[in-house]
Amino acid sequence: MDYKKVLESKSSQSAFIKTTVKVPIDGAQKAALNRKGNSLYNSGDIEGAKRIYLTTGYSDGLIRIGDYYKSKGRMLDALRMYWIAPDHNKAEPIIRQLSVIIQNLIEEGNSNE
Repeated sequence: MDYKKVLESKSSQSAFIKTTVKVPIDGAQKAALNRKGNSLYNSGDIEGAKRIYLTTGYSDGLIRIGDYYKSKGRMLDALRMYWIAPDHNKAEPIIRQLSVIIQNLIEEGNSNE
């Protein structure tokens, strides 16, 4: 599979790609970035804070972003943040909700056949 072509075709969509390669950040840099992320979050720049938290892997920040998304009804975005954090206790209820929705859609599709 040509991953470069796949990624280029998806570049206009709002998505994220989780990689296993972490950028090396020393403790002082990470702390400074997390403080900046907290400042952005507190001033209402949620997306800016999210970018920093994703870069540093700051799980508490990612959970706060997930909570924010959940409060706005953006359940898939919340699930992504909880999963990356990882906070499976917060992710599991959303997964159960989505499972019920998918199950209902499948049953509805089968009854229309």
